[in-house]
Amino acid sequence: MIDERHWREECGVVGIAGLDGAAELASLALHALQHRGQESAGITVADGHRLLTHKGMGLVAEVFDEATTRTLAGTYAIGHVRYSTSGTSNLLNAQPLQVASHRGTMSLAHNGNLVNAPELRREMELEGSIFATTSDSEVILHLVARSKAPSLEEALLEVLPRVKGAYSLVVMTRDQLLAVRDPSGFRPLCLGRYGDRYVVASESCAFDIIGAKYQRDIEPGELIVMGDGELSSRFLPVDAPEKRCVFEHVYFSRPDSRIFGQSVEEARRKSGMILGREAPADADLVCAVPDSSNTAALGYAQATGIPFELALIRNHYVGRTFISPAQKVRDMSVRIKFNPVAHVLEGRRVVVVDDSIVRGTTMRKLVKLIRQAGAVEVHLRIASPPVTNPCFYGIDTPVRAELIASSHTVDEIATYLRVDSLAYLSLAGLMEAAGDGDRYCDACFTGNYPVSFAAGTGKDVFDRQVAGRDVQVKPLLPGTGPDRGSD
Repeated sequence: MIDERHWREECGVVGIAGLDGAAELASLALHALQHRGQESAGITVADGHRLLTHKGMGLVAEVFDEATTRTLAGTYAIGHVRYSTSGTSNLLNAQPLQVASHRGTMSLAHNGNLVNAPELRREMELEGSIFATTSDSEVILHLVARSKAPSLEEALLEVLPRVKGAYSLVVMTRDQLLAVRDPSGFRPLCLGRYGDRYVVASESCAFDIIGAKYQRDIEPGELIVMGDGELSSRFLPVDAPEKRCVFEHVYFSRPDSRIFGQSVEEARRKSGMILGREAPADADLVCAVPDSSNTAALGYAQATGIPFELALIRNHYVGRTFISPAQKVRDMSVRIKFNPVAHVLEGRRVVVVDDSIVRGTTMRKLVKLIRQAGAVEVHLRIASPPVTNPCFYGIDTPVRAELIASSHTVDEIATYLRVDSLAYLSLAGLMEAAGDGDRYCDACFTGNYPVSFAAGTGKDVFDRQVAGRDVQVKPLLPGTGPDRGSD
């Protein structure tokens, strides 16, 4: 099911160091990270002698049944769930990527996006390198294989300063697991303990499912090496300001996780409370657009004193690949995923809380459903600022021209969505909720990109759109715009 309300998820990684049944533990951890990617799943295991990789297209439960997981014998494992932000969606680009080189066999899984990958790839292709995938992750493997450093650890310390952008990596050899975050720390990566052994994962919820304990975040620019109960830590020779992705708190991460050293649930509840103080409404009930907005809606209700109600029910069993060419069926997609509770909504003034607005087309249909269910007023509150710019650091976002807030005022968006009022959380309010505001990347709200772009990465296209040379955005008037004809 295509959900145009939100960004597409990026990826999730996990690593298990020196534990019996490592593949089973990695598989369970990937189930907890399934929200970060649903295109493909994969696990590489090592038994001290060799590496074995199994991966496939689909959800974790579809790729790893009990029989398959039992064949993956080893005490080390890395795992990956993918939503493509670089490269096409096919099995060739599924991760982990396993390769053989003069260093022996190694496997890598990556969450993020390298903004200078095309430049590095062209350079290596001109020197004779042959690439097997279209994934930017393969660039790192080539750089490591070409390095003359005496060890994998030293090779990573040598080549990663050449790589620009976002990366949280897990890399495995036959008897060693390495994990590293980019110097800006865009994407999360957590360190945990399972008995006397170490585990890593994109989010701490992956530790909970296997019974491991969250220890800390891996620091920006930190490279850790894990053996059988051993751990060492070094830092990349790069000086960069920390720039965590604030949208991890807004939408991507699970509310039961700790990322960037903070509870996601706490950050979202605070954002809703601050939104309630900044933009109260005269209404009878507050409801969330489930599920990512539930906590913010609770915070909004707490701050305003307006009762929280379950007025929208989400269908969790909708296939993610359902696309119909028929306009009528496409327009039913919101009804397939969400159903209003008419008994709760009828004759009442409603505050609808959502985490963000991307294109606005799906929200417009959702507002129509809520009104058809009997709501007499619909007030929309968004628990983040207007999204005006695409992300180039590991999130699959629309181009700038397709972001409704990039070319329309709040009042114009409210008219298009047909709501009685619309208000967004201020940037200052979001940073207050997240904490340590100066350590977050806010490029999707401000256009202030903390890592520069190489030519050909997509930033040149973005600049042309900003200048208005490539794209002309038509005004979104009622009955026109991206979903015209949907009425």
